[in-house]
Amino acid sequence: MTRSHPIRFSSVLALAFAAMPVAAQPPAPTSILPPPVPAQPAAPAPATPPAPVAPPVAPPAIVTPPPMPLPPLSAVQETWLNEWLRKGAAEGLMARSKANAGLSGDALLSATLDRARALSTGRVDTADFLNIWALRPAPFDPRPSLAKAITEDRLPQWAASLTPPWSGYDGLRKGLANYERIRDAGGWPKLSADASPDAIRKRLAIEDKAVTPGETLVDALQRAQRRYGLNPTGHLGERTLAELNVPVEDRIAAIMANMERWRWMPRSLPVNRVQVNIAAAVLTMFEGDQPVKSMRAVTGSPDNQTPMLVSSIHSIVVNPPWNVPASIAKKELFPKGRATLIRQGYKIVGTPGGGERIVQPAGPNSALGRLKFDFDNPFAVYLHDTPSRAKFQSYDRLASHGCIRLEKPVPLAEMMVTGDPKLSGQIQSLIDEGKTQRVSLPQDVAVYLLYWTAFAGSDGVMNFRSDPYGWDKLLARKIEASSRRVDPTTDHSTTIASKD
Repeated sequence: MTRSHPIRFSSVLALAFAAMPVAAQPPAPTSILPPPVPAQPAAPAPATPPAPVAPPVAPPAIVTPPPMPLPPLSAVQETWLNEWLRKGAAEGLMARSKANAGLSGDALLSATLDRARALSTGRVDTADFLNIWALRPAPFDPRPSLAKAITEDRLPQWAASLTPPWSGYDGLRKGLANYERIRDAGGWPKLSADASPDAIRKRLAIEDKAVTPGETLVDALQRAQRRYGLNPTGHLGERTLAELNVPVEDRIAAIMANMERWRWMPRSLPVNRVQVNIAAAVLTMFEGDQPVKSMRAVTGSPDNQTPMLVSSIHSIVVNPPWNVPASIAKKELFPKGRATLIRQGYKIVGTPGGGERIVQPAGPNSALGRLKFDFDNPFAVYLHDTPSRAKFQSYDRLASHGCIRLEKPVPLAEMMVTGDPKLSGQIQSLIDEGKTQRVSLPQDVAVYLLYWTAFAGSDGVMNFRSDPYGWDKLLARKIEASSRRVDPTTDHSTTIASKD
């Protein structure tokens, strides 16, 4: 079995450089000729005009080719595009569309190109992203495909190809239409803690059509609690009451925000990948583009947010030590005192600059547990095991410093090394050896850290998670603001509601 071993470096040889002596100058020769007659001063030479200074060479101009010309639209095509533009609210691009007399000519083509970009890569420009939203859509120029669609008279097919091809996006689109109907019908009443069973049942039925008069209230409440990611007690507790009283406008804003994040996703995904839903604190492993294993995770607390990003897991460190980040050492460990830290098994190591850092050696008590899954990213986050298992039984699992703790890391590691016969089935044996070693995966495994707070279940009913980082409300406002700036079909009299 091929295993990686620690690499030892030999001492660096010291090179001594001998000082080279300065060469002695020979004595000046003694002349035997009579002394020369003093020379008469020579006439001054004519002044030489200074050489002309060459002008600075300007860099070559960057020639931007003119945009591809678009064919003229027929009257039928203009009518179809105007009707398509009015459906922006159905795609989560604005709170409501406004009625207008219609656009024509260049104004219509400009609005069409803008809508195409918004549907393909998102309404919000990446320059307006938070740094921690490291998931970036690929650039997209819709002009060539639009020109082809106009020429071939295939605008409906072209428009259908712009939206994300994923069932997750389509489920949100259907959910958005349902919650807009609920909003337009007046939303739902606010419940109190002493609400009657009939009032609770009526409220639940607004979102869940499976609620029937003959069903027990406990069953109906448990189904709602599962949709909200809560402990399904079947009782109207404080958390359940708070979720039921979230305004419908905020549910719409959450759906819009999640549709926007789907637009940031690539149009093809690796069939074998790991996906982490940060908001739900759940990891799912895909094989052949099908979910095959899910487990609970612990993700970043609101004060230590886990970033959204895409990368590839390239190796697993078995029995990893923990090099404590300076921020954690300063805030949480050094205040305990050196004696306490040493007694708890930490090591205090000097740094080249004369400072100190803290290392927790590998072992059963290491904060990283027995396995660490490495992938390149600018935030220094990773997936890892943990000796603290109690949190996995909780329904509130946003408690880490930003990394992702895993409920079942060994089965996950085994799935990743299945393609290597020398490693397959050997992860636990490597752990039992107790040595720190890095295992390279037979092939990289894509990893997606995503923030899904709204998604449709298999029955089509919307599921929601709380917005622990406040990203939904922020993104919904950015979507609306961007639409107001550039989209002529936006109804400027409406706004996305957001609770503080």
